[in-house]
Amino acid sequence: MPYPSLKTAVPKFCEANGFYTTAKRSHNMSRIRSAGTRPERQMKLALWHAGVRYRVNKRNLPGKPDIALIKYKLVIFVDGSFWHGYDWEHRQKTIKHNRDFWISKISRNLERDREVDDYYIRKGWTVLRFWDHQVKDELGTCVKQVLEVIDRY
Repeated sequence: MPYPSLKTAVPKFCEANGFYTTAKRSHNMSRIRSAGTRPERQMKLALWHAGVRYRVNKRNLPGKPDIALIKYKLVIFVDGSFWHGYDWEHRQKTIKHNRDFWISKISRNLERDREVDDYYIRKGWTVLRFWDHQVKDELGTCVKQVLEVIDRY
């Protein structure tokens, strides 16, 4: 997928670039998943119980959507609040360590999310993005939104 605009440069996270971390922090970060998170599993289970059949983490689709309903041209992303910049204008001011890395990293994630959304919209797909805390606190509302999109077909 070609990117139409300039991308934010993200420096490599290494000591040579001035980024430092403790062994404990490094271990914690290595345990973070990109797929199969608890909010994702909750959403999938709720959709399954609602009778919705789907594909998960389709690698051949741009952005590797968490849930894909190809029949309805619908992709669903369950975004982590930190990694995808929930309330980013405020949160970026609170980052204390390795600011240069994290601000550019999350800014690039936000850009990539917009590029992926634009790609699907141009192709006539519907894109739904839910925050992890939304799925946790308002699962029924999230599932209802998905069912409303499906009912349009």
